[in-house]
Order: sequence, then C-alpha cells, then structure tokens
Amino acid sequence: MKRILTFMMGMSCLALTAQNIDDVLRYSTENLQGTARFQGMGGAFGALGGDMSALNINPAGSAVFANSLFTITGANYHQNNESSYFGSPATEVRNSVDISQLGGVFVFKSRNPNSPWQKISLAINYDMARNFDNDVFIDGNGDQGIDNYFLNFAQGVPFGPLLIQDGEFIEEAYLDIGANLGFREQQAFLGYYGGVIDPVDETDNNNTAYVSNAVYNTVNQEYFRRTNGYNSKLTVNFAGQYQKNLFLGASLNFHDVLFDQYTEFTETGYDPSSPISFVSFDNYLRTEGSGFSFSLGAIAVMNENVRIGGSYQSPTWYRMLDDTSQRINSDLADSEIGFIDFNVVNLFEQYRIKTPAKLTGSLAIVFGPQGLLSFDYGYQDMAEAELRPVSDPSFNNENTFIASQLGTVNTYRIGGEYRIDNVSLRGGYRFESSPYENGITVGDLQAYSFGLGFNFGGSRLDLAFSRSEQTSQNSLFVTGFPTPASVNNVNTNILVGYTLNL
Repeated sequence: MKRILTFMMGMSCLALTAQNIDDVLRYSTENLQGTARFQGMGGAFGALGGDMSALNINPAGSAVFANSLFTITGANYHQNNESSYFGSPATEVRNSVDISQLGGVFVFKSRNPNSPWQKISLAINYDMARNFDNDVFIDGNGDQGIDNYFLNFAQGVPFGPLLIQDGEFIEEAYLDIGANLGFREQQAFLGYYGGVIDPVDETDNNNTAYVSNAVYNTVNQEYFRRTNGYNSKLTVNFAGQYQKNLFLGASLNFHDVLFDQYTEFTETGYDPSSPISFVSFDNYLRTEGSGFSFSLGAIAVMNENVRIGGSYQSPTWYRMLDDTSQRINSDLADSEIGFIDFNVVNLFEQYRIKTPAKLTGSLAIVFGPQGLLSFDYGYQDMAEAELRPVSDPSFNNENTFIASQLGTVNTYRIGGEYRIDNVSLRGGYRFESSPYENGITVGDLQAYSFGLGFNFGGSRLDLAFSRSEQTSQNSLFVTGFPTPASVNNVNTNILVGYTLNL
C-alpha cells in the first residue's frame, strides 16, 4: 500500500549543517558571462563602459553609449572536470546552452546647450552571474568509508530516541527526529536503520556509543555530483555624462537564485569477514532565493587617450530557502528503508547570506578609432561574508570558521581591441586569486579569451571564446572523509551576441 508523503516544516537552523562555507562561496563569487564583447576582452571594462555587461563592473558605463541600443547574447557552456582520488583518475563532461545576457539602454541627450549634463541614460540588463550546471565524477579505493560519516554524527547520541515508535512509519520517524532533535540525530537514525552502524548495547536506550558494521582496509567508492541552476542578476541602471570628461552612474541589482545538487554515492569492496558488503547513500539539495545589491561608479576622461574608473559594489543580501532529501540502502538495511526517498522532504527555515562588498579600480588607454587596452583590479575580502541570523549559535560558529579560512580575493582583468575597418579583434586575460587563505582548498582561477566583432552600421554581431581553469579540493561528505578528491575544472564558453542600434 502506498504511504502518504510526509513533509517536515521549519527544521531549526540550529540543527542544520547544510548551510556552511560552501554556500557562502557559491553565492559570493560570480563568473559573469555577459555579452560576447565583454567576454572576448576578459571583462576589463571598468574604465570603458559602452557595453551592457560593463554595468556589472562600473555602473557609470551606460552614460558612455552614444545612442540607444538593444543587445542579446547566447552561450554554450562546456564543463570538463578531471578528478583524482587516492591516485585514481576520472573525467566527467557537461554541456549546456543558455541566454547569458539580455538588455538595452536608452540615451537622452540634453537639448539645453548651457546644461553641464550632456546626456543621461537609463539601462535595464539581465546577466547570468553564474551558471551552476556541472557534473563531477570521483572513483577510487580509499581507507575512509561511509561508516565514519555516520559514526561521527552518532557518537554521543542516546539510542532510545532513535527507535521507531509503535504505529509509526519509518519515514515519519526520520522526519520527526530531524525536526525535533536535529540533523545530527537524523543522520545517526539513517546510519542505524541503513545497517551501517549499530549501538554498542541495543538493550540500553541510554547507550551513546556506536560501532561500524563495515570491516575493511580499503574500499571502492564511486561518487557522482550533478548541479543545476543559476544565479542571475537584473540590473536597473541610471547614469549621466557631466560636461565632457566625467561619467557617473548607479545601479540597483536584483538577484535570483535556483540551485539543485544531486549526489550519488556507492561503496563496495569490504573484507570477506565484513557483516556488510555494500552501501549506497544519495542526497538531494534544492535552494531557492533572491537578493539585492547596489553599485556606484565613475569614469573620468583624463585626455583623448587615457580614462580612469572606480566603482563600489555593495554586499549582496540574500534570502534563501533550502529543502533536502536522502535515501540509503545496504544489504543490512531495515526492510522498510526504501520508504525514505526523495519524496520525503526536509523543509528548512529561511536563512540569509551577506556577501562581501567589492571595490574596482580601472585604467584604459584609447588609441583613437583603431583600438584600446584596458585594465581592471578588483578587491574583495571574503572573510567578511556571513550567514545570518548571527544570533543563531551554529551560524555564529560557522561565521567564525569562515573568517579564519577565507581571505582577500584579488582580481586582475586585461583586455584589448583592435579595429580593422568594420571588424574588431579582441583578446583578454583574467586572474582571480584563491578565496582561501591556504590557496589550496580552492585554487587560483586563470582565464583567457578571444573575440571578433562585425559592425554593420545599424547593428553588430559579436563572437567570443573563453577558457578558465581552476583546481579545488572536494570532500565527499561534510565529515568522515579527511582526504579530499582533487578536481580540476576547465570551463570553456562560446558566445554569440547581436546588438541593434535604436
């Protein structure tokens, strides 16, 4: 007989381990795709403007436009992840296609020859701040098993409250324990009814010590992680040109987040004497949220060749909602364990994330109509990121950990463009230092790009190719796996954009 699905409402954040430093980094870092011209020049537009995606670097850039226009850009994302786990290599590839940018600007020139304001602009633009579509596969033989994950949560937890009550379904007990006792106790429950661990004394409800049912020197593990979703940004921008040499601007940014993460884990290869011979443990996380930020900027034309720019990007204040599902199985699992699946959902209370502010300084050298060189430097102190409310003890502890692990991110962008008649040749380079103080957990990011532009007078077609590379250390689970897998990510994008002058 099919059982009624049960949902757990309002699990206390005090018990939640899903919100941690990984969430802060996921939403604090952007990998803007933007327009093809923006991408082709490595995003170095802070002192240039005149591009819809340049508003993300310096909101004064919309006042540089000579006329109103509309731009749309599509992108193909190619993710290649090469992992190494206990010396065993594995590769996984993912392709996706999306709209990376869509927007337009309206330019209003002053009709008063005595006004110091030469023109004002109003722009609305959508940008893909980050595409989360990605697959990672990890395979290897290690000496750390999934039993360590469950033992680390279970030790110290009284056994009695973990038992299913008379007349209670197993999925009801799972949800009730999570809601009223906490995430730690819920994982201990899964470990016990999943057959991975047992209490030292099953006759003692006050027992707080647990042992593993797995016997091994090494075990074979396969781990697959698929993520989907986006962090998009809708920008409403207002800017103006004051006299001939100064551009000022401000933007309001509205962020929209959707993130899905599915992980699939299988462990085999135990000793022949092991009571248990296989374990599978899968998890699903879904996050939805929205955020707000603002930015201020200025561009000064020093002379006919040199421009300088500066901008301030405020923190982004996010409001997030999570839900999670789990399933576990083994040859020692309870016969009813299959009723705990992805239809049994833990719903968590709303929480907030504040990302760090960012400062950008820019310099551009313009060689008349022939071309230009541009340089941006960005500064962001990741140690200032916070999970909120800070009155929550678990968030306060995690924020202390974040402050001790994360540091300053320095970003350097260099771009150039050379025009031959109606054709523009572009190139760019981007370097972003590791957000971690140790520089290892997540490594430095390096990217290069190339692009072409074809000007048809009333419209323009732009093409761009970009490639970024970054290595990170990935723990399979939050506890019990001290040796991470090394994952080298190569992200290759091909962008096509079309601009129509109005």
